[in-house]
Amino acid sequence: MSFRRISILTAAALLAVTLAVGVAHAQTGNSVADFTLKTAANADVSLKSYAGNKAIVVVFLNPACAFSRLYQERLASISNTYRSRGVQFLFINVPINLDAPGSATPGEVELPTFTDASQQVSNLLGVNKTAEAVVLQPDGGAFAIRYRGAIDDNPQVAANVKEPYLKQVLENVLAGRPAGVDGKRAAGCLIKR
Repeated sequence: MSFRRISILTAAALLAVTLAVGVAHAQTGNSVADFTLKTAANADVSLKSYAGNKAIVVVFLNPACAFSRLYQERLASISNTYRSRGVQFLFINVPINLDAPGSATPGEVELPTFTDASQQVSNLLGVNKTAEAVVLQPDGGAFAIRYRGAIDDNPQVAANVKEPYLKQVLENVLAGRPAGVDGKRAAGCLIKR
């Protein structure tokens, strides 16, 4: 294969990746329609059933992902803090690109999770990693995407967090202001497609 052909293929690949990232970032501020998840008891739950909330936070996790495990305690705390303020958290267990089966280890916080076997929701919301969060706000018959990205700026050490992105977005949304935080790249495990 000639150097020129390799250069053209590389340029085409970079253009495709740039367009895909641009489309994913452009979706922030857009709306999504209703979607359905499965509970642990295999019951269907639709997003529209949470339309009475001020905001819905959808978080993608997998217990085999170290980043998901590191965030469990923080997410439980954030969820408990904002529940009384009208924010509903939906934790979705998605497959990741690891062969190891996942389960919580003793002493870890276990979050109540939904499943999305068809990957409909992670695709619809443009999420690629665990742990990654999306903040939705009811807007007429749809849900406006207010934020998609990292939970905070330090996935490894909770005590060293300087920028709690998800909390900042929730405070702004609950106060009727714009999210105030652009989508931040999440560190984590890639969702298996």
